[in-house]
Amino acid sequence: MAGNAIAPGQAQWSSKAAFILAATGSAVGLGNLWRFPTEVGTNGGSAFVLLYVLCVVLIALPLLLAESLIGRHGQRSTIGSAVHLARQSGASPAWSLLAIIGLIANTAILTFYCVVAGWVVYFVGTSAADFIGAIGAGEPLRGAYAGQSVDQIRQMMPTLFANPYLLVGLQLAFVVVTVWIVARGVKGGIEAAATWMMPAFFFLLIGITIYAAFIGDFAAAVTYLFTPDFGRALQPGVLNAALGQAFFSLSLGGGAMIAYGAYASRETNLSQTSGMIAFADTSVAIIAGLAIFPIVFFVGMEPNAGPTLMFQTLPAAFNAMPGGALVGLAFFILALFAALTSSVSLLEISVGWVIEKFGISRVTASVGIGVLVFVIGLLSALSFNVLADQRPIPFIPGFENATWFDAIDGITGKLLLPLSGLITALFIGWVADRKLVDAETGLNGAGLAVWRFLVAWLCPLAVAAILVIGLFPQLLV
Repeated sequence: MAGNAIAPGQAQWSSKAAFILAATGSAVGLGNLWRFPTEVGTNGGSAFVLLYVLCVVLIALPLLLAESLIGRHGQRSTIGSAVHLARQSGASPAWSLLAIIGLIANTAILTFYCVVAGWVVYFVGTSAADFIGAIGAGEPLRGAYAGQSVDQIRQMMPTLFANPYLLVGLQLAFVVVTVWIVARGVKGGIEAAATWMMPAFFFLLIGITIYAAFIGDFAAAVTYLFTPDFGRALQPGVLNAALGQAFFSLSLGGGAMIAYGAYASRETNLSQTSGMIAFADTSVAIIAGLAIFPIVFFVGMEPNAGPTLMFQTLPAAFNAMPGGALVGLAFFILALFAALTSSVSLLEISVGWVIEKFGISRVTASVGIGVLVFVIGLLSALSFNVLADQRPIPFIPGFENATWFDAIDGITGKLLLPLSGLITALFIGWVADRKLVDAETGLNGAGLAVWRFLVAWLCPLAVAAILVIGLFPQLLV
């Protein structure tokens, strides 16, 4: 088949804007709202932000373009596209290992991602009930969870964790919605969801940031995020954290951009769209910091609260702020949109491959993978209660005390995703046919030469560092 042909029955985005919205939705997830502020808080603020932006530009963006062009050239599933480019390059189809690892990793990620998203659904529900109560009391602009102490609000999360039936029910609800969207197809499901959820997401994010600027301690947040601390920036641990966040924030290594790139038309300039996606994702992460930290500083709480920042610190902060009931509800709806657009892309990777491999309908593939994701996800959902004492891989250094949730998260994040990203960089930078690759990038001249250098040299070294340090953190000591 000719390199520029479209695979039979291959769907496409209806427009360049639809591709950008869908791909941005894939990249923008709970990591922007949860992990980025957490990483900033635990890695010294401005030093982390500075390194993060540099890592996005020099490492994540080149890999984003590399993954997108594999998909657009192949116009197939992630594995099919990788095999197609390898064969046209005269290389071994075994290079499709990059997509095979990515498919396994992202399917595994989806199993626990739906559990975390279930927590978001829970807080949407509690926030909605609280806001309705505020309206009923004639106090729509009161603080969140009025009448409850900070300790009571912080106990909402442990109380949820102690209820396995509720955790599983929330997980199931999120899986069902994700399956429903993907089953409706590329245009009728994925594109339609991104087309209305992403604008709503940005509207809510900007609104909460404006609120934080006027009500919270915005000056302290700006100082914290943007005052350079070059001494801290030179610490290996901070550099590696920034590198890892840039890599994972843009959904690299898992094949999501290969899957979405496969639906891009030949008229789409992938270098331009990749730049727009990276810019949007980075902007969301930084704006999220400007939305969250003014609120945290205003109420005198610590910015380095870690993973509890989103589900314990912020609800308690909304309690102490005027309009907190409304803003808290808006924030968790915002988080739900982010979770959905990312979960849809995670599911689409495996669904696209199953359709291509077995020739079954999209609905059957979506439901089948959805059931698998839910069943395996029970291990993560029950890690906080029924299976809390289980340690599935105590024989692996660093995972001696890991629950099922921690083990799946750790193996995918520290091993599978970086490994897939490393193979992608080596394949595109050194193995794939240069003419075929260069023709897909939309670059020329100096821009193409710079991208070539980054993807062939800097990206493999950087991703290898993520892989090695993730598996052997003692190297930073």
